[in-house]
Amino acid sequence: MILKPSLQDFRIIGYYLGKIIIGLAVLMLLPLLIGLIRREFNPCLDYCVGIEVALIIGMLLKKICYTEADLNWMEGMIVVALAWVVAMFFSAIPLWLSGHWQSFLDVCFETMSGFATTGLTMVQDLDHLAYAHNFWRHLIMFVGGQGIVIIALSLFVKGASGAFKMYVGEARDEKILPNVIHTSRFIWLVSLVFLVMGTLALGIAGLLGGMKPFNAFFHGACIFMAAFDTGGFAPQSQSVLYYHSGLYEVITMVVMILGAINFKLHYHLWNGHPREIVRNIETRTLFVTILLTFALTGFGLWQARIYPQAMVMFRKGFYQLISGHTGTGFQTVYASQFLGDWNDLALVGVICAMALGGAACSTTGAIKMIRIGIIAKALMQDIKKIILPERALVMKKYHHIKDVFLNDSMARTALSITLAYILLYGLGAIIGILYGYPFLSSLFESTSAAGNVGLSCGITQASMPAGLKITYIVQMWAGRLEFMSVLTLAGFLVSTVRGK
Repeated sequence: MILKPSLQDFRIIGYYLGKIIIGLAVLMLLPLLIGLIRREFNPCLDYCVGIEVALIIGMLLKKICYTEADLNWMEGMIVVALAWVVAMFFSAIPLWLSGHWQSFLDVCFETMSGFATTGLTMVQDLDHLAYAHNFWRHLIMFVGGQGIVIIALSLFVKGASGAFKMYVGEARDEKILPNVIHTSRFIWLVSLVFLVMGTLALGIAGLLGGMKPFNAFFHGACIFMAAFDTGGFAPQSQSVLYYHSGLYEVITMVVMILGAINFKLHYHLWNGHPREIVRNIETRTLFVTILLTFALTGFGLWQARIYPQAMVMFRKGFYQLISGHTGTGFQTVYASQFLGDWNDLALVGVICAMALGGAACSTTGAIKMIRIGIIAKALMQDIKKIILPERALVMKKYHHIKDVFLNDSMARTALSITLAYILLYGLGAIIGILYGYPFLSSLFESTSAAGNVGLSCGITQASMPAGLKITYIVQMWAGRLEFMSVLTLAGFLVSTVRGK
């Protein structure tokens, strides 16, 4: 028998959602400030409207649903799943008022892409978008990379038990510090320190490239937020190609890799343990998969004979590969070039890179290196069991901050989530094919959406079917949260309708 959720369940969920909506309203003060600095009065009014709507709804939810009860596992998962949906809607309000999107669905696509750190975009005339709106696009990506719930844990949630349930629901199962709230604050500390350093580095690169001082550092801040949070939005429609700077590309590659590293590894590096980089299973697996996927892409590009010079190959081929593997989505080629100039083998290499992703507990999406590493270790263990005598005891361990002995449960969990991602990639590709797009293009775009990457071969645009837009929104949402909280929400809705 399915049990119907109680009124208390709805009150707790509504109360915490109200807090998160209020947090979004406070966050909108930053683009409002940018608008005032740049004397963009119409965009300022857009954010005043957005703040007012979010505050009214948030305060009403807090008042009506007020409770001092802590979250249980089900409620924590549902708050997380719904938080990303309500954030998508409320953050879309000021962008919709700007007139740079053709429909509210397109704006919701944009904001989900931002929060999920995907980077696929529907904006019209991006090169003339107001500074305030451009900053907001990148700020929601910065927030989404750390996690919407991470803000709630850092500022609003007092109970450690409920905090941990929300933390896990946002696809983070590793605590850096014993207290999950302190863990959330450390994640923000790392991100803000790198934000200052990265903005300075990119700002100086922009100045050297001939940009005006305000634009150089504004672009530097936006590009850093998108690169570190492996998102892929850019202030200009040409993405990183706009800057025509090898220095800019090298800096962004370093930032992308930093964003793809586990925050727990960042913690140990900050505390003077650099050997963790070479010992950790995630960084080792990342190095191997980059080599393998670039071997495919590089050989494909060599066959196509489009980049005969090594430096050009690096700036076009390797950059796209790193951008895809880290889940960032910056491009130094036009979307049409993926289909017009690159051959199928080069595209397959990038698709594989996008599907694999970066480290767990980082800002990147997709399958994650820890799971690939565990599956590879489990496969080697099974092969040894077959080869060695039956009485031989075969134990396998891996190093992830500490030595961990591999067991069947770990391998089964890693394989289950990997298969779920592969299924999500495939379903999106099938839907793309049903709408009339070629198979490889559909798989490329589907993998980019579900893996929260943002590279595009040209399918993602305002003119594509609404059904495909909704498909990609769901893929970005489910892929970013790694299914568990999304499935819990689905079960909650079923029990609300059919429960007794």
